[in-house]
Amino acid sequence: MIEVKDLTVNYNRENDKIPALKNVSINIGTGDIYTFIGPSGCGKSTFLYVLSGILQDYTGSVRVNERPVNPRSQRIGLILQNYGLLPWKNVYDNTMLGVKIKNDQVVLDDYGQYLLQRLGIDNLLDRYPKELSGGQQQRVAIARAFMLKPDLLLMDEPFSALDAITREELQELFLKIWKENNVTTVFITHSVDEALYLGSKIVVFSPAPGRILEVLDNPCFQLDNLRSREEYYDMSQRLRKILDKGR
Repeated sequence: MIEVKDLTVNYNRENDKIPALKNVSINIGTGDIYTFIGPSGCGKSTFLYVLSGILQDYTGSVRVNERPVNPRSQRIGLILQNYGLLPWKNVYDNTMLGVKIKNDQVVLDDYGQYLLQRLGIDNLLDRYPKELSGGQQQRVAIARAFMLKPDLLLMDEPFSALDAITREELQELFLKIWKENNVTTVFITHSVDEALYLGSKIVVFSPAPGRILEVLDNPCFQLDNLRSREEYYDMSQRLRKILDKGR
């Protein structure tokens, strides 16, 4: 369970304070995927950085499983748009980075081997990031996050830089792996389509400073042939109206 209460974040620029988030309060249930959508610059990534522990200068309360955010003691996986791979480490070392930091293991266990095979990168372990396509690099980033067996998974527009075919392929593959692990997930996106496809609940942010306009149950989540269904069209129109109204 993630509990956020009255979260406010300001960035300091010279002598001014630039508001990024204002009085954000939300509870995110264990094992759910919440997709966060809103206009560019509305504070979605800032929200993610607070949950990850990267950003600690804020007011309000943020707790993960009834404890303050602490990436040293909590298992928090982070997947970024630019993959976040270390260029001087090969695929094997990049995927094992999180568990090595936690001192859990130094070699692949059965789960790790299964995960690499599931993602189709088990034959790429000796390659370096520059030798991989964008889709392959994102598969490595997904493997690194799930290898940690996280209590909380944070994803910041992880598929937006990929071509449409690769993006849909990785969205589907991510959902399959997520179902096997049932990890609490916060997924940041600017795409209505992606929010509907991946979120059990959808959180709509206002323009900066980011506030929560609405939290919607998503009837489209895990439906087969989603994009051809009436529910998909109805929710898509509803989301766009909320976004337009919030401007």
